[in-house]
Amino acid sequence: MAGVAAGRGHALLLETEFGPAVLRQYLRGGWAARVSRDRYAFSGYENSRPVREYEVLEQLVAAGLPVPRPIAALCAREGRFYSGWLITRRIMDVLPLADVIGSRRDTPELWRDTGACIRRFHDFGAVHADLNARNILVGESGIYLIDFDRSRLKKRDSRAFSANLRRLHRSLQKVWPKNSRGRLEGAWNTLLAGYDMQRDAA
Repeated sequence: MAGVAAGRGHALLLETEFGPAVLRQYLRGGWAARVSRDRYAFSGYENSRPVREYEVLEQLVAAGLPVPRPIAALCAREGRFYSGWLITRRIMDVLPLADVIGSRRDTPELWRDTGACIRRFHDFGAVHADLNARNILVGESGIYLIDFDRSRLKKRDSRAFSANLRRLHRSLQKVWPKNSRGRLEGAWNTLLAGYDMQRDAA
């Protein structure tokens, strides 16, 4: 084991024969966690959260979109319930978008490229279930989206895509440093410009 990643629960950083990897367990948040933190109703392995996310990631990788490559989906059944884990290739030398704000990487180009990246996913039909400032990774090699749990592929779902963007905007409002609040809307408008430019280039 190489370490533990931050976030809800634990994501273990592994060194495997496939290269650096991340092992993430599926955990509930909010009120549902009071009932069960890590167990879900079983309705077939093909309907389990790790298998469904694995399949979505496979399609996104095949489309050339910047996501972690899936390695294995694990589903342990116990009667009417199951627990799940997903192993993906680790994307090296990246930081969450939330941690880049205010750094040397925080440039108009970054926000424009982030908008263009999101638009590529939407054009493919990817509806991210939790598009927030920590599920967007930034590195020298580009911008990536992670955590496609409960995400789906649905072409031309403009309402869902707009909801994605509103969720990201709320997330940025939460993490943006208070001493530079004035920059937020400028960065957001640049992100939207990149989103629209990617559409025009398609």
